[in-house]
Amino acid sequence: MIFNTDTAKKTAELLLQINAIKLNPKNPFTWASGWKSPIYCDNRITLSFPPIRNFIREEFAKHIEKEYGKPDVIAGVATGAIGIGMLVAELMGLPFVYVRPEPKKHGRQNQVEGFLQKGQNVVVVEDLISTGKSSLMAVEALKEAGANVKGMVAIFTYGFDISVQNFKNAGVRLNTLGNYDTLLDLAVAKKYITEDEHETLKEWRKTPDTWGQ
Repeated sequence: MIFNTDTAKKTAELLLQINAIKLNPKNPFTWASGWKSPIYCDNRITLSFPPIRNFIREEFAKHIEKEYGKPDVIAGVATGAIGIGMLVAELMGLPFVYVRPEPKKHGRQNQVEGFLQKGQNVVVVEDLISTGKSSLMAVEALKEAGANVKGMVAIFTYGFDISVQNFKNAGVRLNTLGNYDTLLDLAVAKKYITEDEHETLKEWRKTPDTWGQ
């Protein structure tokens, strides 16, 4: 799923460095879904750090072309991946569109914003994969608009079993710059967390919907 180990390690290091990812097993966060979590990830913070956003866009551009071939269009998933998706499209010299969570209630009632022709090859950029549900809804909207979706790339994934299954069921290829296992290994090595906290974080991922209840 990750493009390669070196990229995953560097991505984890940068995300921890700027607190885009926060690890706090002792005082868990509460997600919008209601899940209790010892980790919180906000990759939009990367846009505020030029060297880091440049690293992300360059890695995406390099790996997209290598793994998928150069697509016709880059699509970003609103709202978290609009910024980084646009940067990737710019670097690759490609058109950019973005996908809303649902169609607009007024005007042309678009869900896909931008110019997209039927049959064009699209690679979708996402910032974070949790269950994969909202990401795959964006893929479905692009397909309904006539796009040929080659796959999705994301900055980071928690690697939940349900997300792996959801992408498999949808027949959508997913590659990421970073992932949970690499992040935890680096966090222990760099002393962001203790060995005990490492075990807690590993346990959480097994049953994230009921953990801490």
